[in-house]
Amino acid sequence: MKITVFTPTFNRAYIIENLYRSLQRQTLRDFEWLVVDDGSTDNTEEVFRKWQAEETSFPIRYYKKENGGKCRAINYGVDLAQGDLFFNVDSDDYLTDDALEKVAKWEAGLSHDKRFCGVVGNLGTSETETPNTPWPQPFRDASLLERYAEYCEHPIDGERAWVFYTDVQRKYKYPEFEGERFLTPCVTWNRMANDGYIIRVFDDIIWIYQYQADGLTMQGSMRFIKNPQGHGVFLREKAEFLHYPLSKKMKMWYTFYCDHTFCEEPYRLTKKQCAEYIGAPVSMIYGAALLHKLRHLRG
Repeated sequence: MKITVFTPTFNRAYIIENLYRSLQRQTLRDFEWLVVDDGSTDNTEEVFRKWQAEETSFPIRYYKKENGGKCRAINYGVDLAQGDLFFNVDSDDYLTDDALEKVAKWEAGLSHDKRFCGVVGNLGTSETETPNTPWPQPFRDASLLERYAEYCEHPIDGERAWVFYTDVQRKYKYPEFEGERFLTPCVTWNRMANDGYIIRVFDDIIWIYQYQADGLTMQGSMRFIKNPQGHGVFLREKAEFLHYPLSKKMKMWYTFYCDHTFCEEPYRLTKKQCAEYIGAPVSMIYGAALLHKLRHLRG
């Protein structure tokens, strides 16, 4: 099978039909829809049992597991995937009718003498409108670190439709931390880039999105406050891969300390925990605490 369209979902029975109908309209039929229900308490399972009973031109594989967060659902799903390509599509969004045809065409054009990990399409608020910055070339071969302004002059900004080779995605599973349920996908992307993988990025809009009030994006910085170990891994690896000088690391450590010490209970960290999670010397965290105290006294 060419493509696994993978959807992790949680209590999205009210809106996931939009994605289902867009999959029915796809001009490419060589795909499966693999869904991991992350412990929904609504009627998601009933909805999928109904769709599985319908006659469709593509298989629908539905699995339900205990709630553990999106990253655990992806780790679980990638081991079940049967497609050559792994396309993670959110349950509150949908695809353009030719999305999968374009993905297959793009992948077929990749050179095998380069270390590609996949292809990327664009996201839009409609089929013709996107907030992302365009570029004049038909496509761009890039390191995934080119998403950062400190890495290159014209970074790849915004939300994108990331499609990875399934065997590559399996090698870069999300680290899991007990008690934590969120980790930015940037962690795995940064690791791929650091290991020498590149990706081909297209401007074509293939994914239509709208942020929902119950979505992860709308939770803002609280996603990181509630998941400090994952937050720390992301920041310290980013600093390592982008070769931060000591001065920039010190600013990062200070910000991490402030974010995770002056937040609401029960999410506050000790100085020792801050140092461990962000990978800083404990003395630097004590220094950050002293600096914050002095700034507070002056302010």
